[in-house]
Formats: sequence, C-alpha cells, structure tokens
Amino acid sequence: MFTGIVTDIGTVTRVESPGDTRVVVSTAYDTATVDLGASISCSGVCLTVVDKGPNWFAVDVSGETISRTAKDQWTEGRKFNLERAMKLGDELGGHIVTGHVDGLGTVVAVTEEGGSHRVTIRAGADIAPFIAPKGSVTVDGVSLTVNTVQDIDGEVEFGLNIIPHTWSVTTLGTIHVEQSVNIEIDVLARYLQRMEHYRVKAS
Repeated sequence: MFTGIVTDIGTVTRVESPGDTRVVVSTAYDTATVDLGASISCSGVCLTVVDKGPNWFAVDVSGETISRTAKDQWTEGRKFNLERAMKLGDELGGHIVTGHVDGLGTVVAVTEEGGSHRVTIRAGADIAPFIAPKGSVTVDGVSLTVNTVQDIDGEVEFGLNIIPHTWSVTTLGTIHVEQSVNIEIDVLARYLQRMEHYRVKAS
C-alpha cells in the first residue's frame, strides 16, 4: 500500500530486456535501507526491487504492465515519481493507493491559475464512473483531489489543481498536453461499484 505522497523523483538510467524488461532507476533514497523484494511505486506502478546498489535500484516490468501503462514510460531518461511502501503506523497524508493502474488518461490542457496550475485530463469510459468532484484520484503516483468533472461522449474530462509544492516536487511540473498518464481510481470507489453491481443484479 502507498499514500500517493511522492518522496523522490527517480530517473531511468538503463533498460534491458533479458526476458521481462529490467529497468534501473537512480534515486536519492538510501538504498541500504531498501530490501530486495521491497515494493516501490514508480509513477503509480507498484514494482518489486530485484537488484540495487548505492543510489539505484532495479525492477522487472512484465509485458502486461508495459501494455497497460503510460506510453514511453519505460525508456531511458524518463522521470518517475517514487514512493516507498507504507509501514504500519505511517501517516496517511494522501489516500490509500494500491499501485495498480486502472487505466490511462491524456492531458488535454495545462494552464496557470494564480500560483497553481490547472491540469485537465481526459479518460475513457472505463474510468468515467469512478471520477467525482472532491473525490480522490492518483495520477502518475500522485494523490490528487478532483475539482471538476465533465462527461463527454461517454468519456470524462476532469480538472485538477496542482499547488506549487506538488508542481515542484513531482514530475507533474513537466506535464504537457497530449502526455499519457497512469490513473488509479480511489479504492473505495472500486468497491462501491462492485457492491452496486451486485445490488442491481439481485433486484
């Protein structure tokens, strides 16, 4: 489990394909405190540390994961929002995040609003039922609050207000129009949808 509060920005320094794709990520984390087998969220994707050294760690990424995550994410030079898994007793500063990508979105607008930035993302029908004003959503591993929602032709466009701190300490500070992003819906919304499905089925 994660919180969606980014604690480092890592950089992909090497990509290998011995079978699954192995991705090496540079980090400011003290990797002496990172165990092999530990989970790290890489821009919203929960991955397992399979190798490490001073200020770097490696993860194996399956073809299934690559096919379901943001375009060009697994390339050299790519920046990742990093978060280590929660420990029992940690402060839950964002919301409960599993590190499982539910779908992809496309950035359709980025505008300045005062000192903040308004980012508008469009997502498909698979995501639309789970996006609600004032609800939580994770975009590239960052816990955010949905400000506005507009349904368009079965899809959804939702607006996010990115405060200056979040803009400066995550990869959202370089987000741009037409960029593909990983979306994880609020875990509560996922379970409510499942319960509603069975309620309707039983009625």
